[in-house]
Amino acid sequence: MPQTQTQKNNYSVKGERAMNRIKEILKVQGRSQAWLSTQIDKSYAVVTNYCNNNTQPSIEVLRNIAKTLDVDIRELLMPTKH
Repeated sequence: MPQTQTQKNNYSVKGERAMNRIKEILKVQGRSQAWLSTQIDKSYAVVTNYCNNNTQPSIEVLRNIAKTLDVDIRELLMPTKH
C-alpha cells in the first residue's frame, strides 16, 4: 500500500511513531493531562491528542507547555539522531 504524504513526512498520525514526549514528562512529574489542559488553556481533548501523538502542538504551544512543565523545549520532542 502506498504511503500517504503525511506518512512520508513522518508527521504523527494514529499508528505512526511518536514525535513528542509530553505524556512521558507528565507521568514523571506526577501531573495529569487535565492539569496541563487547565494550565495552558486548552481543552482536555486537545491535550489528550497531544499526549497520544494524534496531533502535534504548534511551536508556540510547545513553548508554553515547556514553560509550564519547567523543562527545556527539546525534552518534549523525540530526538532525531541517536
